[in-house]
Amino acid sequence: MESSLAFHDGNIYDFLQSRYLDVRPDVNSSLHMHSSLVRRLSQEKELEGHQGCVNAIAWNSTGTLMISGSDDTRINIWSYSGRSLLHSIETGHCANIFCTKFIPETSDELVVSGAGDAEVRLFNLSRLNGRGEEDNAITPSAMYQCHTRRVKKLAVEIGNPNMVWSASEDGTLRQHDFREGTSCPPAGSSHQECRNVLLDLRSGAKRSLADPPRQTLALKSCDISTTRPHLLLVGGSDAFARLYDRRMLPPLTSSQKRMSPPPCVNYFCPMHLSDRGRSSLHLTHVAFSPDGDEVLLSYSGEHVYLMDVNCAGGSAMHYTSGDVSQLMSFSPVLGGAELHKPTSDVFPKYLSKRRNAARLDKCRKLVQLAQRSLEEGTNYYYGIELCNEVLDGYGHDIGLALKHECLCTRAGLLLKRKWKNDANMAVRDCYNARRIDSSSFRAHNYMSEALSQLGKHKEALDFARAAQCLAPSSSEVAERVESIKKDLAEAEAERNNKGNDGAPRSEPRGGRVLSLSDILYRAEANSDASQDGPRSEREDSDYDEELELDFETSISGDEDHDAEPNVLHGSLNLRIHRKSDSARENGGANGLCGSPSSSSHNERHQPEAVIDMKQRYLGHCNVGTDIKQASFLGQRGEYVASGSDDGRWFIWEKRTGRLIKMLHGDEAVVNCVQCHPSDCVVATSGIDNTIKLVEQQDQKLRTFWLPWKATNADYAAIVKLSCPLKFWSGFGCMSSLKEACVLLSVLRANQVSTKAC
Repeated sequence: MESSLAFHDGNIYDFLQSRYLDVRPDVNSSLHMHSSLVRRLSQEKELEGHQGCVNAIAWNSTGTLMISGSDDTRINIWSYSGRSLLHSIETGHCANIFCTKFIPETSDELVVSGAGDAEVRLFNLSRLNGRGEEDNAITPSAMYQCHTRRVKKLAVEIGNPNMVWSASEDGTLRQHDFREGTSCPPAGSSHQECRNVLLDLRSGAKRSLADPPRQTLALKSCDISTTRPHLLLVGGSDAFARLYDRRMLPPLTSSQKRMSPPPCVNYFCPMHLSDRGRSSLHLTHVAFSPDGDEVLLSYSGEHVYLMDVNCAGGSAMHYTSGDVSQLMSFSPVLGGAELHKPTSDVFPKYLSKRRNAARLDKCRKLVQLAQRSLEEGTNYYYGIELCNEVLDGYGHDIGLALKHECLCTRAGLLLKRKWKNDANMAVRDCYNARRIDSSSFRAHNYMSEALSQLGKHKEALDFARAAQCLAPSSSEVAERVESIKKDLAEAEAERNNKGNDGAPRSEPRGGRVLSLSDILYRAEANSDASQDGPRSEREDSDYDEELELDFETSISGDEDHDAEPNVLHGSLNLRIHRKSDSARENGGANGLCGSPSSSSHNERHQPEAVIDMKQRYLGHCNVGTDIKQASFLGQRGEYVASGSDDGRWFIWEKRTGRLIKMLHGDEAVVNCVQCHPSDCVVATSGIDNTIKLVEQQDQKLRTFWLPWKATNADYAAIVKLSCPLKFWSGFGCMSSLKEACVLLSVLRANQVSTKAC
């Protein structure tokens, strides 16, 4: 596979040459996580020091220290250079620690933690006397108890040593300013007046794109952009990530009164997930890219998705609830823009026509290989990766004819592979192919098959008939039309049978009727039991919504018939609905105290425009825990990584979605994946009570090279090119022949070719 598909981060030798011939500040950042280094990653060190699951890990800004939080309610501080435990802090939390951070610009002396006991605690490391496990419990410098449910994520702002933001499952995101106070009363107390609620999303969750926000959005994750710190990203118990501009938010409030959710800058959600209405679908992690231009979303029971932050209004990446149905509806002429934003120009204008022709010829060969996989019915995964390489790597310059052919081929491969959401991806490809050629038989035929797999039989029949008109002699299409008609009839009969089995339902007089699942459902139902820990009494104080009972009786039968005394013969219709919904219908005059006045809430609600996916990454499993991370790797974020429920973690190429590497990281589940700020090193943790450091195989050589201040480029050249030692001496990397001889011995000890030496 690697012989056919090249990596898009360039040849490492060219980078080395350009570093000395052409001064470019981004060369070293490009080599932080270069493909030649990523493919050499392997586990080198296992850090021991916790007695429970390690739920959070984070590096300091320079990468010299790492902090971790665990189910044992301890915070550990680790030395990167010594790969050893420096401090172990007894925090005083009475439940699992889910998040911990270094506070910026404090010389790494201030650290903060959030836990399942709904508390946020600040600690000053300068007060510690001992080392390692000898440390005793220290008094927190600040303790905030204003949340009512588990604190799942903390965020800090680069350059700001005075604030931390906490996201909780109580539906609020709070801003804690260390200058204003060091403590606050427990939630629910008579003196509870902490005015630190930045986002009140207790009425902010949406079941689908068209629905107005009603339920509590249990926040699972948040992040602040490093390049534009006013941008705040949150994700929680529904399918939509939200981007806020902190400069546009209302002043901080208390939690005594439930507020309407403030307007956000953008919603992010893949189109095929926006209209499902599944209560179990939720986000486990959201993150900004290093440059702040992209965001990464990780879904429970779903894939990892990449979104573009800088989509201007009306861009091709935006969609509304009407676009979702339009995507699957047959129309002879399509309007609007393509679903996927055109990729950047990968063929610079200064390149020669000969080089352009060579790359175009390569794309044709890749499409032919993909078509062969489709025809032979073998290796669908490889065929899809070939199409991804063409469309995501060179889609802007391959020409419409080849692009149409590649889209149809990938749609066919996706329908054959039948992995989760492959049918939805095939619908996208067929839609874009029909935009190029509205009379494409393959696009209509594959669209019909994709809609059939999704259970959209009526829409599938429309496309099958259109394909039949384009190819009247095709027996395959004729059989498909008859098959879809049969499926449609069976679905209609099943629907009628279900309707006749039970008594007809009367229409509700007012309010939104709640199903039993609505009443019993809790946002944390899918959380991992092993991650929950002891639950505080105040956890349930702010979650349940007030309900009303409404019933009707009707007397049936003849009044003259004999009846038992004191027995009412008839039927009872029982309905349970939210009291706030009734108040909403009556104009809100008698609404609940503390709930948003929403007589105008529904009137002003319009289905928002949402930013669609840019790329998806699949292969991992995210079901067992709700703290599973997805992270960018490298200073430029060229790669994407995520943990998995099978004890492995995955690395994908961000641009094409190609799976690069899988590594073992835990005996059960990998939850956390954090890249070192400057070295090609990744720290992972999960259910095990240890932290794994994953490094390139010759990291020992790189550690030895540090006294001469060598960069990633120098190290990579030594390993990959085996350059003569006098070459490095000429650039000041070595000061004596003795040092050169020591380096030569290290090279040989690491089984690096030394012929050039």
